[in-house]
Amino acid sequence: MVLGDELAGREQFLTYLYQVGSYAVVAASTFHLNSIIESRIKLVENLVPPRNPTDLEHLNFPLTMKLQNVILPGRDPKSRWDVLLESDTITSIRPTEDWFDNSSLSSTPDTPSSLLLPPLCHPHIHLDKAYILTCNSHHNPHTVSHDGHGPDYTDLAPQSGSFSEALTKTSQAKQRYTPDDLYLRGSQLLGTSLTQGVTSCRAFVEVDHVTGAMCIAAAISLKKRFFTEGPQRGYLFKLQICAFAQDPIFSTDKGESNRQLLEKVLDEYAFRDGSGGGRAEQHIEALGSTPYVETSRAAALDNIKWAIDTALAKSLHLDFHLDYNLDPDLPAMVWDVLRLLREANWNERARPDKTIVLGHCTRLTLFDDAEMAKLAREIKESKLPVHFVGLPTSDLFMMGRPSASDDSKTLAANRPRGTLQVLSMINAHGLNACLSVNNVGNAFTPWGTGDPLALASLGVGVYQAGTEDDAMKLYECVSTRARRAIGLSTPVTHDTTPETSSRREDEGDPGQNSVVLVEGRGGEILLVRNEEWVGCPGHLGMKIPARQRVSVRDVVWDVPEVRLRHILRET
Repeated sequence: MVLGDELAGREQFLTYLYQVGSYAVVAASTFHLNSIIESRIKLVENLVPPRNPTDLEHLNFPLTMKLQNVILPGRDPKSRWDVLLESDTITSIRPTEDWFDNSSLSSTPDTPSSLLLPPLCHPHIHLDKAYILTCNSHHNPHTVSHDGHGPDYTDLAPQSGSFSEALTKTSQAKQRYTPDDLYLRGSQLLGTSLTQGVTSCRAFVEVDHVTGAMCIAAAISLKKRFFTEGPQRGYLFKLQICAFAQDPIFSTDKGESNRQLLEKVLDEYAFRDGSGGGRAEQHIEALGSTPYVETSRAAALDNIKWAIDTALAKSLHLDFHLDYNLDPDLPAMVWDVLRLLREANWNERARPDKTIVLGHCTRLTLFDDAEMAKLAREIKESKLPVHFVGLPTSDLFMMGRPSASDDSKTLAANRPRGTLQVLSMINAHGLNACLSVNNVGNAFTPWGTGDPLALASLGVGVYQAGTEDDAMKLYECVSTRARRAIGLSTPVTHDTTPETSSRREDEGDPGQNSVVLVEGRGGEILLVRNEEWVGCPGHLGMKIPARQRVSVRDVVWDVPEVRLRHILRET
């Protein structure tokens, strides 16, 4: 079989395999055949083609992929392995020397090996607010948007950078939203995330008196767009929609209308167990709210109680933006959330796969060791499925600003950048915690690319976490731990062995947190490609060997370019 540049396109590749009596699929954004060869991936074409080519997309049969001479996390970085994937499940891992052959798609010992890792995840990201400050800029300056009528947000750039300003400017932006604009910016976020190696997210989508159900409708359209009807039907990107109350729902003159609109949307797009009316899918899978935007503590408590009761009634995941302050005089509401969850009998009433996520929680950085130990003890004793999500890119931008109203007591140089101490919560207290980027390109977070790997790398400095074990935990926080937080498990057909994980028993299922790839593991895989040479301009006449990333710490400490990352799946 001759494979050349003319087969680089995915469709042509599939057609050619059909013609020669074979069938295989590699889906990874722009992952062309030449890149496959360079990354030393062998496709094993051992399947009988369909009787009629038109039946191709409706068949569901095993697909096999062989990856040769690759590096696996948690193993000797000098070792090389051959991995066999069947129907998106690792069925065999063997040392390369056992399988190495000289066929046309095999690697050679002299070419760089690729590193295999679990895919990345956004456990907390705002879909409708993405790229407000950087959107609608096309290669044709005379085209504002794909329909020529996109909204202009250029006047909404931050001036003070304060949280109140971000709320105000985002409220102004919402008044300009259009369905096409929401769809464009949302698809840009999801498409960019895919190229970064992200395959799943919890997307906050706002419902209020300004936007109504417009944002939810756009999110559902995007969810459908990233679904494939190919041989193995499924999501190219798992978009978990969280209906989100950013604005008050129990205070201000708009609180009641906001709550009524949210309840109406939930009635339409989320359903109780057994009452789906034959609908095949629950479009909304989580409910989120922001108690701290209410105008009183009583209203904030009503917000929390309503969200808990509604999530239980609709069988939804629950997600709070909580305790977003650094005020020692303002009591942390995390204690109220835990109390109200117990009073509502969450463990008895909720499905076992539903989780509770608490995001931001910067007030917890003022806890002393005794308070943090008390928090961990209360969560463990209650057996509540609570996960914390740290959001450093937003917190570092927002927290610790000098107070204009108290300038006589505030030093401009004294800026505590409170962000949840995620690694300490995991290591010292055994809590479930992870990381996410929160916002991209808006007044809450005008900086950053939204790359989870860049976030993990930032964590090295933020958390003063420079050991190899720290790097492993940071990767887990944007991958396996992030998936667990939003209720996404990694299918494993058999238990991992003790040698594949060093996690403590009190951290839950070690197989779900570990980035170690074992036989029986299912789901997508992130391939990080190594290059042979540094790409210097040709006129310099130099060939400089490129650094090789051979472990998790290498990709956390030295983040690979997006073009070196590829998602492997069978659809």
